[in-house]
Amino acid sequence: MVSKDEMIAFFRSEFPKADYVIEGFTDNSVIVRHQVREQDLRPGGTVSGPTMMALADTALYVALLREIGLVSLAVTTSLNFNFLRKPVADRDLLAECKLLKRGKSLAVGEVTICSESDEAPVAHATGTYSIPPTPEDGR
Repeated sequence: MVSKDEMIAFFRSEFPKADYVIEGFTDNSVIVRHQVREQDLRPGGTVSGPTMMALADTALYVALLREIGLVSLAVTTSLNFNFLRKPVADRDLLAECKLLKRGKSLAVGEVTICSESDEAPVAHATGTYSIPPTPEDGR
């Protein structure tokens, strides 16, 4: 299992311009923060859908890599997204991801996104990631 410090170093190396902070690893979930900036907002004073979807996808990626190791080629195969309520525009977003199932070639997880200091979710997503084969898999 990958440690939080290893994951942070990986993200700094592989995604140096990303606006995500890996906040926490619990026994069964990861928490990723997105620092909301002016360019993340859309008219109406809310955080854009693509910003929240990217955060959910990143949280899924972090949760998966924590389990399988730092494999760059794990890719999203599906992302189902529900916008639940308007996020607070001047607060960061926090995404908590739990992996629901991890097989040999696919992993499924769920993500709950909240505005900082507010437990009511603003979005919920489920997603599937394709796990790249290893030489010993024979795939």
